Amino acid sequence: MVRLATVRSTFHARVIAARLGAEGIMVQLRGNVDGVYPMGDTHVFVEADSLEAAREVLLVDEVESAFDEPADEPSDRSPTWPRWVVLAAIIAVAALAFSRAI
Repeated sequence: MVRLATVRSTFHARVIAARLGAEGIMVQLRGNVDGVYPMGDTHVFVEADSLEAAREVLLVDEVESAFDEPADEPSDRSPTWPRWVVLAAIIAVAALAFSRAI
Protein backbone atom coordinates (compact mmCIF):
# COMPACT_ATOMS: atom_id res chain seq x y z
CA MET A 1 0.00 0.00 0.00
CA VAL A 2 1.22 3.48 -0.89
CA ARG A 3 -0.02 6.84 0.36
CA LEU A 4 -2.27 8.64 -2.09
CA ALA A 5 -3.32 11.64 -0.02
CA THR A 6 -3.30 13.17 3.44
CA VAL A 7 -6.39 15.11 4.48
CA ARG A 8 -7.32 17.09 7.57
CA SER A 9 -10.65 15.44 8.35
CA THR A 10 -11.92 11.91 8.61
CA PHE A 11 -15.03 12.90 6.66
CA HIS A 12 -12.97 14.04 3.67
CA ALA A 13 -10.94 10.81 3.81
CA ARG A 14 -14.12 8.74 3.83
CA VAL A 15 -15.47 10.66 0.83
CA ILE A 16 -12.27 9.91 -1.08
CA ALA A 17 -12.43 6.26 -0.03
CA ALA A 18 -16.04 5.98 -1.19
CA ARG A 19 -15.25 7.61 -4.53
CA LEU A 20 -12.30 5.32 -5.16
CA GLY A 21 -14.25 2.30 -3.95
CA ALA A 22 -16.94 3.08 -6.50
CA GLU A 23 -14.25 2.74 -9.18
CA GLY A 24 -13.12 -0.63 -7.77
CA ILE A 25 -9.95 0.68 -6.13
CA MET A 26 -9.12 -0.81 -2.74
CA VAL A 27 -8.52 1.87 -0.10
CA GLN A 28 -7.12 1.82 3.41
CA LEU A 29 -7.43 4.75 5.82
CA ARG A 30 -4.74 5.32 8.45
CA GLY A 31 -4.16 7.90 11.12
CA ASN A 32 -7.10 9.59 12.79
CA VAL A 33 -9.84 7.35 11.46
CA ASP A 34 -12.00 6.41 14.42
CA GLY A 35 -10.21 8.12 17.26
CA VAL A 36 -11.91 9.47 20.35
CA TYR A 37 -10.71 12.98 19.58
CA PRO A 38 -11.18 14.22 15.99
CA MET A 39 -7.71 15.70 15.69
CA GLY A 40 -4.87 14.96 13.33
CA ASP A 41 -4.48 14.00 9.73
CA THR A 42 -5.96 10.98 7.99
CA HIS A 43 -3.91 9.22 5.34
CA VAL A 44 -5.49 7.52 2.33
CA PHE A 45 -3.56 4.51 1.06
CA VAL A 46 -4.14 2.51 -2.13
CA GLU A 47 -2.46 -0.52 -3.66
CA ALA A 48 0.73 0.33 -5.54
CA ASP A 49 -0.60 -0.89 -8.88
CA SER A 50 -3.75 1.26 -8.46
CA LEU A 51 -1.93 4.48 -7.60
CA GLU A 52 -2.08 6.06 -11.07
CA ALA A 53 -5.73 5.11 -11.55
CA ALA A 54 -6.60 6.60 -8.15
CA ARG A 55 -4.77 9.83 -8.96
CA GLU A 56 -6.62 10.03 -12.25
CA VAL A 57 -10.01 9.56 -10.57
CA LEU A 58 -9.26 12.32 -8.05
CA LEU A 59 -7.95 14.63 -10.78
CA VAL A 60 -11.04 14.10 -12.93
CA ASP A 61 -13.28 14.85 -9.92
CA GLU A 62 -11.31 18.01 -9.16
CA VAL A 63 -11.49 19.23 -12.75
CA GLU A 64 -15.23 18.53 -12.97
CA SER A 65 -15.87 20.35 -9.69
CA ALA A 66 -14.14 23.45 -11.09
CA PHE A 67 -17.03 23.83 -13.53
CA ASP A 68 -19.71 23.59 -10.84
CA GLU A 69 -21.44 26.81 -9.93
CA PRO A 70 -20.79 28.02 -6.39
CA ALA A 71 -23.68 27.32 -4.05
CA ASP A 72 -23.52 30.65 -2.25
CA GLU A 73 -23.05 33.30 -4.88
CA PRO A 74 -22.94 36.84 -3.51
CA SER A 75 -25.93 38.80 -4.67
CA ASP A 76 -25.56 42.16 -6.35
CA ARG A 77 -28.65 43.49 -4.64
CA SER A 78 -28.36 45.96 -1.81
CA PRO A 79 -28.98 44.45 1.61
CA THR A 80 -32.61 44.52 2.69
CA TRP A 81 -33.39 45.94 6.07
CA PRO A 82 -35.20 43.71 8.55
CA ARG A 83 -38.82 44.65 9.05
CA TRP A 84 -38.33 45.38 12.75
CA VAL A 85 -35.69 48.04 11.93
CA VAL A 86 -38.04 49.80 9.52
CA LEU A 87 -40.91 49.54 11.99
CA ALA A 88 -38.73 50.91 14.83
CA ALA A 89 -37.68 53.86 12.64
CA ILE A 90 -41.31 54.65 11.78
CA ILE A 91 -42.33 54.50 15.45
CA ALA A 92 -39.38 56.73 16.43
CA VAL A 93 -40.31 59.35 13.83
CA ALA A 94 -43.97 59.21 14.88
CA ALA A 95 -43.00 59.58 18.58
CA LEU A 96 -40.78 62.53 17.77
CA ALA A 97 -43.53 64.22 15.77
CA PHE A 98 -46.03 63.53 18.54
CA SER A 99 -43.73 64.93 21.26
CA ARG A 100 -43.19 68.15 19.29
CA ALA A 101 -46.92 68.53 18.79
CA ILE A 102 -47.59 68.58 22.53
